[in-house]
Amino acid sequence: MKKTWLWWSSGKDSAWALHTLQHGGKFQVDALVTTVNAAADRVAMHAVRTELLHAQAEALGLALRLVEIPYPCSNRIYENAARQVIGLAEKQGVTHMAFGDLFLQDVRSYRENLLATSLIEPIFPLWQRDTTQLAYEMIDAGVSAYLTCVDPKVLDPSFVGRRFDRQLLAELPASADPCGENGEFHTFVNNAPGFSAPLDVVAGETVRRDGFVFADLRSTA
Repeated sequence: MKKTWLWWSSGKDSAWALHTLQHGGKFQVDALVTTVNAAADRVAMHAVRTELLHAQAEALGLALRLVEIPYPCSNRIYENAARQVIGLAEKQGVTHMAFGDLFLQDVRSYRENLLATSLIEPIFPLWQRDTTQLAYEMIDAGVSAYLTCVDPKVLDPSFVGRRFDRQLLAELPASADPCGENGEFHTFVNNAPGFSAPLDVVAGETVRRDGFVFADLRSTA
């Protein structure tokens, strides 16, 4: 089994990438890696509270490694922070870093370049999966998630805070990718295969910031 860390966004695609790896028989995922806005104490872009991120890791029984960045953050600062975690992974014998990307080649190339000077090989277990088929596959397998961030330029703000389910997929405009791979939306997964128990959350205040609409998810536990 190849020792692997998974770059964990806190969303559904990361959860399904983990599920895929854990049932593939080749990779042993030992830890999750998440980029966190240190100033806001939230997951970068998804704006999920870090307390919920820690709850996910606990439910999955996995260690959590944070890439802490300031806000605003330059690409140079981000890469320096990311490479520190990559260096830690190397010291702990990690041979592979997994990502939940689906089809954006520029994003994949960026991740590959980030790891190019390390001894760690990037892997993409969901790469080029049909996103419509994948969305329904995740839902039917018990993945439960909420939309935490919506780009109002491509998706109506009313979608933020909603459950990622069959009804939502049916109501998405034809121009939107069913998995939100083009940045239409981002999610927080509160249950998926591998979770010891679902995380009880509720969508609270909705805010607009930096051109996006966010729903503030809170734990009800």
